[in-house]
Amino acid sequence: MKKRLLATAALAGSLSLVLAACGGSSSSPKPTGQGVLAGVCPATVVIQTDWYATPERAAAYQLVGPNGTVEAKKGAYVGPLGDTGVNVEVRLGGPFLGGQPVPAQMYQDTSITLGLVPTDEQIRAEAKLPLTGVFASLQTNPQVIMWDPATYHINSWKDVAASGAPILYSEGKPYMDYLVANGDVKKEQLDASYDGTPSRFVAEKGRVMQQGYVSNEPYRWEHDVKGWQKPTGSLLVSRSGYEIYPHQWSVRTGELDKLRPCLQKLVPMLQQAQIDYAANPEPTNQALLHISQAIPDGPPMTAAANTDSVKVQLADKIIANGPGNTLGNFDTARIDRVIAAVTPILKSQGQQVPDGLAAKDLVTNEFIDPAKGLKTQG
Repeated sequence: MKKRLLATAALAGSLSLVLAACGGSSSSPKPTGQGVLAGVCPATVVIQTDWYATPERAAAYQLVGPNGTVEAKKGAYVGPLGDTGVNVEVRLGGPFLGGQPVPAQMYQDTSITLGLVPTDEQIRAEAKLPLTGVFASLQTNPQVIMWDPATYHINSWKDVAASGAPILYSEGKPYMDYLVANGDVKKEQLDASYDGTPSRFVAEKGRVMQQGYVSNEPYRWEHDVKGWQKPTGSLLVSRSGYEIYPHQWSVRTGELDKLRPCLQKLVPMLQQAQIDYAANPEPTNQALLHISQAIPDGPPMTAAANTDSVKVQLADKIIANGPGNTLGNFDTARIDRVIAAVTPILKSQGQQVPDGLAAKDLVTNEFIDPAKGLKTQG
């Protein structure tokens, strides 16, 4: 595996993609939602995200489009879903969740229709708060470990362990336990004091490593972080074999049958939203920037960083097709591998995981339109 620097973004220039499904166009923005959902879906489809409004979560905001309303106190972005006759309310996560994970919020507030939940968190919640994933907006987890390439020469995960460098991360992330169990990180390297900022990384002059998103921090560290402003190296956690889907758009399992008529029509629109965003991201990127200005306590955001984020997501196949050249479907064998990897970790922490848990208990491709995917230009 070759060292991944910020030049990743340049790879996107070699990706000639017609990012459209069945007649879609990237020339101008248009409403994603077309067709009647009124009387079939809730009058307001509420989507609970797991963090602030960022390009990795843009498919949700694409559903509303660039002219939605920001409800800053509530932490929401609201507007009609095209001409479907229903509204969409996208709720920000992070501090707006009061410190609890999305599954707990979904069971506490049953007005939520769909929640964005990573595979490992869904496994953790399954015993008491069961969810069913119906759509995967991202194919690859953008989570990385970052380092200073002038300090550390890293070509593989084994090099990370050999470096002995302290690794700043947020406590409670199962992937870090996996990396330790897999020999990719030594336990004594762990430092769970990461506060979401570059302050320690800068103060230590790159002598520490830290978690981040490949589609966010590397660009920002190089271009915007005072005291640093130079490239970083990074490795995707997914390349260690930790294969979670970062955003499984999920419903409460007990409501699956009730929502089935809605999901049959809505899920293809979710697919189309990600396709439309990848094809023409700037209108929604501008909306993300507007939201960040109206709700100013989130991560710093610039128009240039948002543009770069989409390029990186495409280059690193974070936004990409799943099996059969379809965007948004689940590879059930992959889910089973995640269950096998995560279950021992969770049980060692005293978490309850149902015996015999399998992909069929966590996800379904029932509502996915197999014809919707990113199309390469011939």
